[in-house]
Amino acid sequence: MYRIPRYRIQLVRDGSQASEIKKISSPQEVEPVCRAYLGELDREHFCVLLLDTKNQIIGINTVSIGTLDTSLVHPREIFKPAILASAAGIILFHNHPSGDPTPSREDTEVTKRIIEAGKILGITVLDHIIVGDTFSSLKEKGLL
Repeated sequence: MYRIPRYRIQLVRDGSQASEIKKISSPQEVEPVCRAYLGELDREHFCVLLLDTKNQIIGINTVSIGTLDTSLVHPREIFKPAILASAAGIILFHNHPSGDPTPSREDTEVTKRIIEAGKILGITVLDHIIVGDTFSSLKEKGLL
């Protein structure tokens, strides 16, 4: 007789981060939260900020750790923590260790793919922030 494994899915709190910002209303408010979470890293870290229906932060998750200049990202990894946390919206963010926050072609393409997946799931992608010496918002640049 074949035994079918049973699984329990759960979201596990892995610590917390102090922030003066609870509700997000602009990329300028997101940037310090992202910068504090990322710190000084030597490789790209692709992360997701989880938001409730009022754009209040309910969580943050590192989705992928890459190399000096690239990070592999798949929509299922982006939306897994969002679904588990019952997030209504997300903000993508990652660092550019070079310090140049200019979005690459790949940054724009992956963001568009994630936006399409979010539409199917009913989870809105509000922005994609790139942190370097300064920061870039793909939404502000009109790339979303």
